[in-house]
This record gives sequence, structure tokens and C-alpha cells, in this order.
Amino acid sequence: MESELKDLNSKPAKIQQPDPTHDDTSSKDDRPLLKPDSSSTAAANIHELEKKFAAYVRNDVYGTMGRGELPLKEKIMLGISLVTLLPLRIVFGMSLVVVYYMICRICTMFSAPNQEEEEEGYAHLGGWRRAVIVRSGRFLSRSLLFVVGFYWITETHKDSANTKENSKTEGTHQLEEQEKPGAIVSNHVSYLDILYHMSSCFPSFVAKRSVAKIPLVGLISKCLGCVYVQRESKSSDFKGVAGVVTDRVREAHRNGSAPMMLLFPEGTTTNGDYLLSFKTGAFLAGAPVVPVILRYPYQRFSPAWDSITGVRHVVFLLCQFVNHMEVMHLPTYYPSQQEKDDPKLYANNVRRLMATEGNLIMSDIGLAEKRIYHAALNAAIDPGS
Repeated sequence: MESELKDLNSKPAKIQQPDPTHDDTSSKDDRPLLKPDSSSTAAANIHELEKKFAAYVRNDVYGTMGRGELPLKEKIMLGISLVTLLPLRIVFGMSLVVVYYMICRICTMFSAPNQEEEEEGYAHLGGWRRAVIVRSGRFLSRSLLFVVGFYWITETHKDSANTKENSKTEGTHQLEEQEKPGAIVSNHVSYLDILYHMSSCFPSFVAKRSVAKIPLVGLISKCLGCVYVQRESKSSDFKGVAGVVTDRVREAHRNGSAPMMLLFPEGTTTNGDYLLSFKTGAFLAGAPVVPVILRYPYQRFSPAWDSITGVRHVVFLLCQFVNHMEVMHLPTYYPSQQEKDDPKLYANNVRRLMATEGNLIMSDIGLAEKRIYHAALNAAIDPGS
């Protein structure tokens, strides 16, 4: 691990430097973010916002919030897709969801769900029921990605360059190599991230509590063993959820049959070029983690769900003839004793490793800044709303 950290120091990750024109202590912060008194002023304001909130900026043909002026060729292609691809993909996609819902319904018949508030679900099921849920879930998740246009997914698995060296100097490293990781930590670009991870290893993940009540999807999320959280919950409830996540990570680490937790430590989505600060929830257990980096190369429409509404994003995504995804699996990260004792250090080191290997820019903005950016964009584009 020490040699790995030395390599990281010799190959520093890119860090987004603060814009010197934005001084947090300046009295300018007391003024409104936007003054939509003219189209030129609005455009200038949007440009300033894009510099400050670069991690959420869309750079595709469809422009800011997917509302940009499209070239004639793109309009024609979009029109054709709206009457051909879109209805077909909706029908096939919904059919796959219904099929998997029926499988989950049959497998959970006569079984009582876990009654704990934060993790009401069926992750505790075993035997043939669990096997059917997992295998069919992985297959149908990949099928759904295919329907959406991800016909090929490029996956790379990076080997640890320091494994042999460490095994010579540390007698415990061979034992570590046999330990099962407790969680997958991934950058977060889109809701499509979850579909990929479901097709890859079918982990449990943290979801908003409202997901459990969505028709069809609610039962599927319970079969995944999701941990539910209310985003605007008070600190006492958050501690309860963090405790559940930590217990589940430990259980996955110690129990070979328990599902791993999938965690997005950034806490929100970006445009795919940045890596935000990591929350420590995935690292509190001190268990090994598997870092995974997702990218969505594009030519016309970016699959990143950053600053665009959900409905608009789904429609435009389904209208793309082909979508692309690249996945990089990094070696299992085994924390040192110092990292186990300091989850923040553990999180920062994993983040730096992912940023370096994935050529991602580290940024310290978060969900609060994303909400400010969205509100400011809405005010600039629709000043009368």
C-alpha cells in the first residue's frame, strides 16, 4: 500500500483550481447570482456559472439543460428517432421490466420482507429464490442496456502493479488477497450506472426512500436489498442509515454469500469528467473496496445526467441510435491500518487513485452547488418563471 501511494504522489491527479474571479469573502456574493435583464446578460451569466460549476456542465450538441438550438441534421435525426426508435425501445424496455417484476413477485411469494425501516427488502433470501433473482436480474439488466443502445460495453481490468512487490515484503498481503471486498465504489454519471452494476455483479445500493413505492421498480429494489434513505432527513436518521450501510459492508466482507454494497461516494452525478469529494460511508467499515470508473463517450448526446431534467434525458437517450459505455475495474483496494483508523484518509486515497487512473479532474463542489447551478440555469433560461 505504501508503494501504491508513492506511485500516486508521483502521478498527481488533476485538481480543479478555484476561479480567482470568485472570491467567497467578497461582498459580491451578497448580490443575486443572475440578473436576467437581457439575453446577452443571461448568456454571460451562464458562461460564468459554467466556469464555477464545471463538473455539471453539458458539452454535447443538445446544449445547456438539453435546450440548445440543434443543427438541421440533428433535428432530422431526432425526428426520425422519435417516431421509430423511441416507441420501440419503450415497449421492449417496459416488457423487460415487467418480466423481471413477475420473476421477483414469484420468488418472493410466501416470504416476509426484512422489516427494518432502512432496509426493507428480500436480500436475506437464499437457495433457488436468490439464485433466480440474481441470474435473471443480471441478464435482464444487460438486455435493457442493449435495448437502450449500449450494444457493446468496453471493460478493462487493471492489475495491481505492486502485488508481487508487496507479497515479498508483507507476509499478510497473501491473506489480504483472499479477502472478499465489502463494497464497490464507483463514480456517478447517470442512472444507467446502476443498470451496468446490476448486470455485472448485482449488488445492493443506497436509494431514496421514495424508490420503494414506485410501481414495478419498488419490488425490484427490495430484491436488490437496497438501503433506503431520505435525502433531506435529519442527522439522527442519517446516522441510522450510515450504521446500516457500515453493517452491510462488514457483512459482505465477512460472508461470501452476502451481496456487496454499491456506493457512489460523490453523492450526486457529474458530467463524467470530474470526481467530486468522497463521503466516508463506504469506508467506515474499514473493509477492502473495489473501485470502478464509468465513462460514456458520445458524439451527439451525453448520457450523463447532470443538469437536464429526467424526462428530457430519457427521451433524448432513447433517440440515439447507438450509445457507448467504457468501464475500468481497478484492483481491490486493501486499506492500511492507518486508513482503517481514519475513514476520511481512506476515502481521499481511493478518490485520488480513481482520479489518477481514470484521468478525472478532482473538484470539491457537491450537491448543494449542483442545486444552486440548476436554479440559476432555470432563472437564466426562463427568467419569467
